[in-house]
Amino acid sequence: MDGDITLQQRYEAVGRRIETACRAAGRPPDQVTLLAVSKTFPAGRVLDLAGCGQRRFGENYLQEALAKISECAIQRPDWRLEWHFIGPIQSNKTRPIAEHFDWVHGIDRERVARRLAEQRPPHLAPLQVCIQVNIGAEDTKSGCDPAQASELAHRVAGLPGLRLRGLMAIPRPETDPGAQQAQFARVRELFEQLQAEGLALDTLSMGMSDDLEAAIAQGATIVRVGSALFGRRAPGTADSSI
Repeated sequence: MDGDITLQQRYEAVGRRIETACRAAGRPPDQVTLLAVSKTFPAGRVLDLAGCGQRRFGENYLQEALAKISECAIQRPDWRLEWHFIGPIQSNKTRPIAEHFDWVHGIDRERVARRLAEQRPPHLAPLQVCIQVNIGAEDTKSGCDPAQASELAHRVAGLPGLRLRGLMAIPRPETDPGAQQAQFARVRELFEQLQAEGLALDTLSMGMSDDLEAAIAQGATIVRVGSALFGRRAPGTADSSI
């Protein structure tokens, strides 16, 4: 906890923010799923939040995530936690991701998608995947060029062992709600274009602690929230505002 604010209070506050944003957008609150970004926080904190009712967790760093998944399963085998890999994917790290995660949000090239498809164990349900688009054309961020998203999406949709669900994006940081919405609107428009091309997509993974309201206004179905739940990460930690 930070100061006197408990994890339960943070969890409830984020839930209220989501509900309020949905009402403002004229959307039912159950259209938006909260993904708790637990990277850099220990398994104990994951289990504490799971005890509040949260079941979906997002991780960026593979080795940290694998240890956390194992520890949580050992400590609470009765809880079915859902694990989402949301970080950049190296081709030589696809096998453990395919074996241990339920969702992957960061597919940005066909080679990675094919490796995940080939390495998904047949006894598991298809891996739920999103294509990451670099909507702001930032050199420091992963994601395919929006102009290449259609071709990549159609190729990924045809792979066995995967189920293409939609798009993921991390827009440029903005403090102005209008500027935030403008970026999310571009992602939504691309999503709608892919739907019009015949792809059965239902997921827009966008919006974090500082901009989830703008994302929900533009159709987000998954918001990835870390610091608003767990508190700020240590200074210097990558993506410390998620």
